[in-house]
Amino acid sequence: MIDTFLDKGWISFSHDPTVEAWARHAQLAGQAAVQDPRHAEWMQCEGTWFIGVDALENDPQGQLPGGPPLAGAPIDFITKYLGPIPPLHKAQLSVIFPGYPRPRPGEDTAAFRYREKRDAAHVDGVKLFGEARRRRVEEPHAWVLGLPLTKTSADAAPLVIWEHSHRIMRQAFETAFAGQAAETWSQVDITDAYTRARAEVFETCKRVTVHAFPGESYLMHRLTLHGVAPWAAQASAPKEGRMIAYFRPDSADLKTWLRAP
Repeated sequence: MIDTFLDKGWISFSHDPTVEAWARHAQLAGQAAVQDPRHAEWMQCEGTWFIGVDALENDPQGQLPGGPPLAGAPIDFITKYLGPIPPLHKAQLSVIFPGYPRPRPGEDTAAFRYREKRDAAHVDGVKLFGEARRRRVEEPHAWVLGLPLTKTSADAAPLVIWEHSHRIMRQAFETAFAGQAAETWSQVDITDAYTRARAEVFETCKRVTVHAFPGESYLMHRLTLHGVAPWAAQASAPKEGRMIAYFRPDSADLKTWLRAP
């Protein structure tokens, strides 16, 4: 399995009762989080996307109040092959509703077209800065773990992954950081290298959609280009929407983020 993960840039895990127990409890917490006025800013795209950064109140081990521990196949895999689980942040709660995508406030035509036609493809941790909307790596992650919380059809705005893209993106970041001291990498403008690499990925890598039910899960390499597909006209989901919890713990540093397997 580790060979598949390192080759394709992601791996999925079949149903695990321990994971499902966590997901069932997290769904209830997620429903409350979406309705919480403190999280109102995260409802975007004209009410079709709840971004939900830090929306779940889990502890550093991923356990929610009153709920079961975060355990099972994905945690065992990470611990065995990628090292000890770092302290976990409050999970992101990504919830999509019928009609996605719609424009975000301030999103220009080109940006919305990219969201609509290219699934808003990105590498996590690459952030916009300045009025010119350039990019740099500000939040390096160790890996990305996705845990579906609701049962939906496969075309209800699924995760999109470009397989093998982590290799191309790694080379792009290596090029952008060349000649720069590692401690300054978070300030390096990587926009041009990043844009060229995305274009290469779109041309050469296989685009796959990833769909899973509660109890199933998937793990994505931190450098993999990924996004969210539009909600299909015939898609089905409960009233709570397509709800997924994501854990993206911090990498030790940018050098580890770039050069670790």
